[in-house]
Amino acid sequence: MSIPLILASKSKPRRDVLYSAGICPTIRVSHVDEPAALERAAAAAGCDVDDLTVDKRVAILAEAKAQAVHQAYRNVADTAAAATGERVIAYPLQTAEPAADQPSESADEGTVADATATGGESPRDILIAKLTNDQPNAHDADINATTRDFSGVDVPTQTEPISNIVAMQPGLTHAQVGPLIVGCDSMFLFDGECYGKPHSVEVARERLKAMRGHTGELWTGHCLIDFATGRVVRGVSYAKIHFCNYSDHDIERYLATGEPLEVAGSFTLEGFGGAFIDSIEGDPHGVIGISLPLLRELVGQLGIEWTDLWNVERGELFPNGKSDPSSLVPPAENVHQPGDGWVDCMCGRRHWGLNGASGVLLARRDAVTGAVTHVVMQHRAVWSAEGGTWGIPGGATADGESPIEGALRESYEEANITPEDIEVVGSWREDHGNWAYTTVFAFEKPGHTVELRANDDESMEIEWIPIDEVPNRKLLTAMKTDWPRFRARLDAIAAAHHGE
Repeated sequence: MSIPLILASKSKPRRDVLYSAGICPTIRVSHVDEPAALERAAAAAGCDVDDLTVDKRVAILAEAKAQAVHQAYRNVADTAAAATGERVIAYPLQTAEPAADQPSESADEGTVADATATGGESPRDILIAKLTNDQPNAHDADINATTRDFSGVDVPTQTEPISNIVAMQPGLTHAQVGPLIVGCDSMFLFDGECYGKPHSVEVARERLKAMRGHTGELWTGHCLIDFATGRVVRGVSYAKIHFCNYSDHDIERYLATGEPLEVAGSFTLEGFGGAFIDSIEGDPHGVIGISLPLLRELVGQLGIEWTDLWNVERGELFPNGKSDPSSLVPPAENVHQPGDGWVDCMCGRRHWGLNGASGVLLARRDAVTGAVTHVVMQHRAVWSAEGGTWGIPGGATADGESPIEGALRESYEEANITPEDIEVVGSWREDHGNWAYTTVFAFEKPGHTVELRANDDESMEIEWIPIDEVPNRKLLTAMKTDWPRFRARLDAIAAAHHGE
């Protein structure tokens, strides 16, 4: 398997450059306060921000972004490693009640019993017929439209300490190398002044008028961190940009596109602005925001082969977003991540997550009694499978992470569930053989508060729902099926943790 790369940026041009070079990165936005980061660095150096040269500024900001994402992943790994309680593994595709003349199947993970039940149909055949026929909770009969419904099925399970799987399962904590986290920042130097993003039409217009017919420098800083070892390497590249003598009319038409407002220097090479650039001296990818030669050099400094990052086949088109093929089209900004994709499951349906999927069922307890009072629920975006229903925040497990780590990462990205404020107290893994979903049970830590927020376009709402009200919501089919056992499990775990 390739070494995962995490891009600490939501920049589509940076992502596209990497994808074209054979690397589909995981996107994790750093949310760094850039002016504050520069002020801290200047204060530490005993100077003013204005005294920092452009190469130092982009290097400072690139490292601040990489370090912020590194810490976020460190929080995920630490919370996953500290998980307690039990992991229950359910095997719904195994025979629950073999026919009297058939031997029982073992409960080894991934096996599917094929014993023939009375009447000539195996229990698995009966179950798949149930899943693919009309269901009371289904929006339609398409295999992509609803999650699975195992209500009324006697599902065999096995239980083990969750610490076993934390210790043995590959993931962030046990990785020998990677994932690699790259932070980037770009600034345009013109007439001795550093230009970042103009943000307004007025500022962009003034800059574009000054730049026409002249030459500037685009500086790009990179910081690369190996999560497994904590090693950090840094570098800066730059290129000279020669602009043509474009007209005032060109400027106004360009401003009307909106493109120059949120890019360093008020121009792009790969967009509408590319036609107004006569020539470039230096690395063109650095102008787009991520220098492939510099990044390759930094990867080499960490003792890693550049080709070990490749996870895209040559000529493979950039995939569309995360929507179910039978549903509405997702927002254009929806980002494909490593591990995203549909799996044709042994249950006869199609499930999301090439490495499986997982989510966090986070509970809040009464400070006095310790009983569960609320759980976090996600009102799912209309373009997603079973859009408009309620479930828990989660998604596909990315390359290089365990299901618990994936659940923690996804729940932060979708619902702002900060891993450092919660404790994992158990899990339920529904194993279909070639696909599995892990529900991670968690509590807010005593004295900690999770401030919910929809961090991306996956949700219409994220709410703390009183636990007794959950069955009254229009639930995702799988959640409706599982909720009674999940409620009982939460109550039992809370009782065992009373006083903690």
